[in-house]
Amino acid sequence: MAEVKEEQEESSPLLNPEPRTEITSSTTTVNRSRSVRTKVPEVEVKVYRQGKGPIAEFKSSLGGWDQDQLEVRDIMEQYGFKSLYAFNSTTCTRAVPIRFHPKNGRSLLPYRDGSVICVDGQPKDSLINPITRIVVGIVLITILITVVVTESPTWAEKFNMKGFRIPPWLLTCAVIVFIRMRKRTKDFLQKRGWC
Repeated sequence: MAEVKEEQEESSPLLNPEPRTEITSSTTTVNRSRSVRTKVPEVEVKVYRQGKGPIAEFKSSLGGWDQDQLEVRDIMEQYGFKSLYAFNSTTCTRAVPIRFHPKNGRSLLPYRDGSVICVDGQPKDSLINPITRIVVGIVLITILITVVVTESPTWAEKFNMKGFRIPPWLLTCAVIVFIRMRKRTKDFLQKRGWC
């Protein structure tokens, strides 16, 4: 008898032996598949646009080899930003720009799972503003040239602008002052929506 038990134990598999159950009317067996699930590291991202907002709050999964890099390029493309900055929401100030790898678009700095990240984005410039500035500049320069030149072209005589004359040194000073004012008061004009 001892030899028969040893043969049965040797013939049974060592790992995951199948349990022997007798099926009766009161008991049924259910085959369940077991799977291992790993938690994907996530961070909560709050997106601001030029310090205003938050315009969006979402959870983003971290990527990369170590699962600790933020998908910066995806955020920039989704919200139309040309650059992304770390943002302090309590003082409403920008910090350093968030740098990312040019090939894969992931952040160069690692982030921890469960972190709350506030980012501030600088929107992309539209093509309408530069084009209108160039057109307005060309029109103004054309008008100033027609006023300054002693012999006006035939097309300028149609507008009857020959009646007055501005000295060239005064025109040069006006252009220099306008350019300097434009560079120094850029933030002032943007806050009021003029530029």
